[in-house]
Amino acid sequence: MRFSFALLFTIALLGVTALSATEIFKPVACEGAYKRHVQGICTNQKDAIYWSWTEAIVKTDLEGHIVKKVPAPSHQGDLCYHDGKLYVAVNLGEFNRPAGKADSWVFVYDGETLAELSRHAVPELVHGAGGMAYHDGRFVIIGGLPPGTEENYVYEYDAQLRFLKRHTLASGYTLMGIQTVEYAEGAWWFGCYGKPTVLLRADENFQFTGKWEFNASVGIVNIGPNQFLIAENKAAKEIGNTARLRLAHAEGDKGMVLDGAK
Repeated sequence: MRFSFALLFTIALLGVTALSATEIFKPVACEGAYKRHVQGICTNQKDAIYWSWTEAIVKTDLEGHIVKKVPAPSHQGDLCYHDGKLYVAVNLGEFNRPAGKADSWVFVYDGETLAELSRHAVPELVHGAGGMAYHDGRFVIIGGLPPGTEENYVYEYDAQLRFLKRHTLASGYTLMGIQTVEYAEGAWWFGCYGKPTVLLRADENFQFTGKWEFNASVGIVNIGPNQFLIAENKAAKEIGNTARLRLAHAEGDKGMVLDGAK
């Protein structure tokens, strides 16, 4: 059973104990099929899920039904929700190349209407901006990486998207850098491509603390105490790209585990 925002609001007014994340959010598929694969997900923690489809931003309800869809210039990457707005890491240039090929931005959209509100250049992302998250008054942005580079980079900005500092993540090389990022459980989590795909973890100060075979490379978002939504993309030649969300949790030395996984 899923709950509408109206029902949640009514429950709150009646003083009933708040619902847990797993009672509000369930495994769900995004309505429709898309030319390019999903790059990231986020939620307003109430009644909407946002999906970045490389060339489009889509807002769905908690059932996965489309509420609003807008086209956007490629490449729209991983995104985050803060204070009623969507913040999307965007590269209009080339990824994973030496400095000078990327054209890195943050696009800001209205969380209700998906109207584009502003664009902010983030030239510090010299290998291409690919994803971002917000935590404790700051944004962090991640992105591409040239082959052979034995560390990743995390770029920190204030709430007005003014550059503060570049952090070095002693992760070793990961294919095309880092694709997704989220903060939860006292740690930063980073989804990466690869064969196999890998999940990285760092502490509050971006000190590398773990690496596992786990696929969070196309979407990870925290929805409550030790509860995450993980995106999975499926490509079919005749249909295009579709995506669904699964529930997961952090589990000690295992890193991240899908709920119900054996």
